[in-house]
Amino acid sequence: MAQHIARKRFGQHFLTDVHIIESICDAIDPQAGEALVEIGPGLGAMTLPLQKRMPAFSVIELDRDLAARLRKREGLDVIESDVLKVDFAALAAAKGQKLRVVGNLPYNISTPILFHLLGFVDHVVDQHFMLQKEVVDRMAASPGCKDYGRLTVMLQWRYAIESVFDVPPEAFDPPPRVMSAIVRMQPYAKPPVLDAKLLGEMVAAAFSQRRKLLRHSLGVWLTARGFAGHFDLQRRAEEVPVAEYVALAQALGAAPQA
Repeated sequence: MAQHIARKRFGQHFLTDVHIIESICDAIDPQAGEALVEIGPGLGAMTLPLQKRMPAFSVIELDRDLAARLRKREGLDVIESDVLKVDFAALAAAKGQKLRVVGNLPYNISTPILFHLLGFVDHVVDQHFMLQKEVVDRMAASPGCKDYGRLTVMLQWRYAIESVFDVPPEAFDPPPRVMSAIVRMQPYAKPPVLDAKLLGEMVAAAFSQRRKLLRHSLGVWLTARGFAGHFDLQRRAEEVPVAEYVALAQALGAAPQA
């Protein structure tokens, strides 16, 4: 079979370290009968070891040459598509259960993929991804540190997020220029009831001038909305816990607008 050359435009870096691959499979721990979906299976580095534990599952692959290779493997339902166009709700409905989503995500579009999946969170059991370590650090950050930002808040209000372990560049071919990490994302069974679009606008406003106090950014946004409640604006955006952003979004959603 002809060798596949990694395509830069797809952000392809193929995982080759056998020990790390087994550790990832152990972290996922797939069980018979579950609805597993792998994003970006590539040359099958994770796909084939996962198949030893769960013979049949779905894979989403954009590269037509790789998709053609994967179709030759028995048990794989190959969805040849851009993951940002995949309807995960329809996929879950077709399988009759919630999905377990895994994958080595293309680093150049990892954040859009995470936000796309956020829209289908009600149809997901959990997510295990290989990502750039810098992104995982931001996802799992605590208030008060430099990694805490918009991505942190927009994911942590809906998921419990855990950085599982780091993966060095030499585990890939070709090696990326960055450290990678495995992240586990488990949706909360009973998430806060709020307007997610409103939360997104509010958090974007808060972090629009992250070096300044919130009265210069979020304060202006709140005033424009006629907010009459109290919120401590003498802080920077990264100092506010996720729960406080959630509570503010709930208060805004419940208040009549001026």
